[in-house]
Amino acid sequence: MNLHVSGDIGTRTLAIIDAMKDLEGPLLPILHEVQAEFGYVPQESLPVIAKALNLSRAEVHGVVTFYHDFRDHPTGRHVLKLCRAEACQSMGGDAIADRVKALLGIDFHQTTLDGAVTLEPVYCLGLCSCAPSAMLDGAVHARLDAASAAELVQEARR
Repeated sequence: MNLHVSGDIGTRTLAIIDAMKDLEGPLLPILHEVQAEFGYVPQESLPVIAKALNLSRAEVHGVVTFYHDFRDHPTGRHVLKLCRAEACQSMGGDAIADRVKALLGIDFHQTTLDGAVTLEPVYCLGLCSCAPSAMLDGAVHARLDAASAAELVQEARR
């Protein structure tokens, strides 16, 4: 690919594109890989991706902002996702969320000052029969109560 990019982010993004451009429908896999590489999708990556895939910047930006899993800023060392779907709410999820926020001293979409934990809402982990649930760094935790929520926060703080 003969795209000229400057900077480390552009160069690393281009390497990802080169490895994945021949996939059918490459935009989502490329965005996932960019996020895996940087921990988020940097704004500097969007025009590189757009040009390489012959898309507008608006199209790429639209996809990034449509899907909740894509982030536009770095996260903490650990990402704690709390289910906010109806089943979890009906089983005490709001109280769990309030407890976790208080223990961390942050709200959703924020990162603790020490950079340890980013707290994110998620709208269904598929554990409705085991509500309320959460996910810490990709590992699911079910049937949370005040004590297990506090243990989860302690684990994330380590």
